[in-house]
Amino acid sequence: MKELFEKKQSYTKEDIASIEYNLLKGIMGVRTTESVEASITYSTYLNSIGITSSNYPIFLKVLGVRNHHVIDALLGTRDPFLFMSSIQPNYFIVGTCFSFLAKYHPAEIYSKTLGIILGAFQATYSNPLDGYRIYPPSIADINSLGKHLIEEKGQDDLLNRSILDVLDKISELEGQNIDEEMEDLAVHAHNIRNNFFDSTKRLVDVIPDVLLKSERNLDPEIDPRKRTPLKEAEGGKKPAAKTQDSEKKEE
Repeated sequence: MKELFEKKQSYTKEDIASIEYNLLKGIMGVRTTESVEASITYSTYLNSIGITSSNYPIFLKVLGVRNHHVIDALLGTRDPFLFMSSIQPNYFIVGTCFSFLAKYHPAEIYSKTLGIILGAFQATYSNPLDGYRIYPPSIADINSLGKHLIEEKGQDDLLNRSILDVLDKISELEGQNIDEEMEDLAVHAHNIRNNFFDSTKRLVDVIPDVLLKSERNLDPEIDPRKRTPLKEAEGGKKPAAKTQDSEKKEE
């Protein structure tokens, strides 16, 4: 029995980091009102310190949260397209952004989230060949980008126009004579763009139909509780002072 009580549980730094990470994953799951509010507070803190070359992975983690309140807190007053302009594009950033597009259904992704992603793509592929060297997209990646074009909104819609611009840049890789995969990619980007502009054609002719279907039974987004400004809360009514009669009753 004495040995049982003498046993002590020890935790390494890795154990503690794992516990912290699992708790953070629970918060970022935004499945309860409390987790949504905690995510908003965390995102507000990240916004205050700003995205840098040393902390951008955690910003990308938060960017994947399916709750517009959290994204609003992360972005603050910044232009979504310029959100990641202070850091150099790299394979991890671009690949993560394409993975976000893959997991969302058409018209499901929050407009500001899509704006942040498209801003990263614009910076990466402003020079198509340099961008390809940073991250060579696959046909599946281009389909994931193209499926977020909303045909009903037309080319004057800011997000549609931005997607079309990225596709246009990638289509410029055609004729580089570097490798066959690059050629196929450029032609596919051109075909998606062309089918969007051509009123006699549809995106479904170049993008698999299953990718263009919307999901109707999505879990509803959870809203935080209404916040009361600190000054307003501090200026609330104070508890009424006890009277002599109330004191006698308590006695």
